[in-house]
Amino acid sequence: MTDNPTAVYNAVNRGYTEETCGCPIIPVAGVKDGYVYSKKIDFKGVDSVDLAGVLHDADVLMNFAHAKGHGLPGFGGVIKNIALGGFAAKTRWNKIHGVVHYDKYWDPDKCSPEHAKKLVESCPEKCIDYKKDKHELKVGFYNCNQCMKCIKADEGVGSLEIKQENYDAFQEFQAIAAKLVLDTFDKKKIFNFNFALQITAFCDCMGMPQPIVVNEIGILASKDTVAIEQATLDLIKKEGLLESSIPPFLNNVQLKPELHPFQQLFGHFKDPYKTLEYAEKLGMGTTKYELIEILSPEETAKMEPPKERYEIEPTFF
Repeated sequence: MTDNPTAVYNAVNRGYTEETCGCPIIPVAGVKDGYVYSKKIDFKGVDSVDLAGVLHDADVLMNFAHAKGHGLPGFGGVIKNIALGGFAAKTRWNKIHGVVHYDKYWDPDKCSPEHAKKLVESCPEKCIDYKKDKHELKVGFYNCNQCMKCIKADEGVGSLEIKQENYDAFQEFQAIAAKLVLDTFDKKKIFNFNFALQITAFCDCMGMPQPIVVNEIGILASKDTVAIEQATLDLIKKEGLLESSIPPFLNNVQLKPELHPFQQLFGHFKDPYKTLEYAEKLGMGTTKYELIEILSPEETAKMEPPKERYEIEPTFF
């Protein structure tokens, strides 16, 4: 299953078909993204979310994720995979992504249209948007790296704040959403894989080639959804950034050793461990883990490639 109908329709362009995968490729909420189960919640103005129906009805969860950076939570792995990918588009984009705007960060009464224009122009990332006809200003937290140039431009006025809580709202909602997905499965029938290979700065949904910013680590697997994320993040932190591969358009990169590599890229407010704190409190798993190496790089280097030109077609019989 994949997260929306468009991804299924376009999968063939990237070589993913029923024949190459050995199984059907199905959109999680049906071919029109409308097969859902409404789930009641109470979080920062959101009272319900639409859980994808096909995923809800599945018997087993094999959660495959590519470990990479992400502009909002700093990191995307198995939790983000089901938190964003497990819900219909309106929930994913309007509610989960939109929750960053719930906590007030701009005071329209203190800000004139002329000053709002000054704030927009102060941002080197162009992530401040102002609609004069509505007198409405929004910060694009995905691109915001907390350089605080907008705050400097706001000195003496005090109409704008860049606060940790707006970033944390997305991280907490991620954990809540992922928990809703996990709760539909028998705990014995949940297994997670993080592919810490070709680790890029941005999410794969951008649909473009990206430079690898962390050396390849390997494939991690666990029944514990939190532990696998903790281990993946720890290994990425231990490996560190390939500084020569940092995308040149990223401003305000902070190569401070106390920051996780993804915080170094996206700003200190985007702590990738935050989601795990919320997830552990929700009972989704533990941040404690034991790392057991199955195949070392030395062993895999000696392995011979397949001698057949193609694989025999998989079968369920």
